[in-house]
Amino acid sequence: MGLRQVLTFKDPGTRQFRKTAYPWLARVFVRVQGGGGGAAGANAAANECIVRPGGAGGGYSESLIEASALGVVETVVVGAGGTAGTTNQAGGAGGTSSFGGFVTAPGGDGGGAVQTSGTAMDVSSAVPGPFAGTGQWATGGGAGGGAIRLNGTNGLSGGGGDSKLGHGGFARASSGAGTAPRGYGGGAGGGLSYGDAETGAAGGDGIVIVELYG
Repeated sequence: MGLRQVLTFKDPGTRQFRKTAYPWLARVFVRVQGGGGGAAGANAAANECIVRPGGAGGGYSESLIEASALGVVETVVVGAGGTAGTTNQAGGAGGTSSFGGFVTAPGGDGGGAVQTSGTAMDVSSAVPGPFAGTGQWATGGGAGGGAIRLNGTNGLSGGGGDSKLGHGGFARASSGAGTAPRGYGGGAGGGLSYGDAETGAAGGDGIVIVELYG
């Protein structure tokens, strides 16, 4: 019969997949995307500058699984995107997504808040992407972008890391909050302050896609 149904789990949290609900099931193809890292906020002193790096994108994994290998109930976990950092606080890490013990994809780390307010040239390192999780095919997420301060009125925040199923938030040169990712599992872009208090941004939530074949 081929592909008969597609289940999409988008909301962060834990749910259950029950094999008995699909008596015709022969196999499932599972795609799992981890959550992206959040970005830090920034609050520079007047006439000074702070730039923040971006959060990392979440990992991605996939597997084709025979129905006979599945338990009666398999737990489905959708990792949430990392939280947005408040002013001068780091962004949170994205959560791991998984389908039972078969497929897991780790979340990306949040962008740091190491740089202090100033006018001198300075840089902030990016956060690396997570390692690959488990599955027949698995890959880690993209690293967040590093941030550069040239002086008190010129700088560039770091863009968020891409994921397999999403894109990171953009790097910014103007004063403002962190930038939101698109799709699923992307890292947030870092905030930038030229003297105003700016929040970070949340990373992209993960997703679990289950294709049912029978």
